[in-house]
Amino acid sequence: MAQKNAAESKTRVRRITAKDDETKQPSPTKPKSTATTKKTTSKTAKKTVAATSTSPKQPKTTAKKSLKKSGDVGYFKGAWQELKLVRWPTRSATWSMTAAVLVFTLIFVVLILLLDAGFNWGFNQILK
Repeated sequence: MAQKNAAESKTRVRRITAKDDETKQPSPTKPKSTATTKKTTSKTAKKTVAATSTSPKQPKTTAKKSLKKSGDVGYFKGAWQELKLVRWPTRSATWSMTAAVLVFTLIFVVLILLLDAGFNWGFNQILK
């Protein structure tokens, strides 16, 4: 019993949370400086606003592809982390659960065989 308490005190629990990568990343179509450049009415300011709104469109498609690949890898990393958090049974617990399954299986096999033999005998008595 003392060994079990010592083993439990060494156990560290690491909690993980689901995170959405897309919500944390700033949108590439909205540069921070657009609010100040839109207020000015000079031709150069309008050109910079137009240039900044058209330039992020091309990297946006490549960013989605890279997010797709990293999302797939992130899924498997998250699944692996979840598997590390699983409390797996000990060898003795596994053997005891296996024995319980085998015993209950044998009990139900015997029960079904007895019911089958009983119904078979009953129907044979009725048909005679």
